[in-house]
Amino acid sequence: MLHLRETVTEHYSVLVLPSQRRQAVLHRLTTVGEVGFAELAEEFSVSEMTIRRDVETLEGEGLARRVRGGAISVTSRSYEPPFGVRATTAAQAKAAIGTAAARLVNDGDTIIIDVGTTTLELARALHGRQGITVVTAALPVAVELGNEPGIRVVVTGGQVRQGELSLTGGMAEDAFTTMNCDVAFIGVAGVCLAPGLTEYNPDDARVKRAAIGAARRTIVLADVSKLGRIAFATVAPLSAVDALVTDAPAGHAVVREIAAGGTDIISAPLPLPLSLPVSLERDPA
Repeated sequence: MLHLRETVTEHYSVLVLPSQRRQAVLHRLTTVGEVGFAELAEEFSVSEMTIRRDVETLEGEGLARRVRGGAISVTSRSYEPPFGVRATTAAQAKAAIGTAAARLVNDGDTIIIDVGTTTLELARALHGRQGITVVTAALPVAVELGNEPGIRVVVTGGQVRQGELSLTGGMAEDAFTTMNCDVAFIGVAGVCLAPGLTEYNPDDARVKRAAIGAARRTIVLADVSKLGRIAFATVAPLSAVDALVTDAPAGHAVVREIAAGGTDIISAPLPLPLSLPVSLERDPA
């Protein structure tokens, strides 16, 4: 049987490919630290052997370790995957989130675009806009929009983090204390009811906190893999967030919790495929 299945939950259905299933398993591992083969097999309507193969793949990539009856995470909450790896993970979802977030920007706004692969998609979606001022501590965002005639780009300054090309330190944090912006678009490693917004690196977390303090509204951009995840450094409680832009369905448990707390949820659904892709991976069970 092809590993292209329809998993139906209380509120939605989604086509699950093997790569998507492995990402879901990895997300569970990152969030709770341990998963069982039997429960995952039931959730995804596949055999335990299929789940075991998924875990073997993750183990081969150094992301999981098999134990009796399941697997445990080998990734600490402070481990930050390289920027290039994150940019290719959930790429379609991030593009959809960036496009949805761009619709929230009005001509004439002064906005903050945070560091991250999802916020970079927002910057890409702003090409051609007029009269916008973008403040950023992300050099990729500055490069993306620096030649746009209708957009003024302000870079905070600070120390450059190699690999991330984010600007950190007192200079970056202090820059935000002198600014009064309309909206801060923030990217994070994790969104959870408690402790709220979290990030891998404390230096980036401090800059994000300063950016939130410099804006009248805060909008978080996060794909479904970030929901329920807790990373090393706390950025801010959910009470600081006005809206969340995500590809997660409305029935997602974390989305329901966040909405119940008063945060607006802005949906960024993925476009439906024109035809179902064919997978050569087969379930022998």
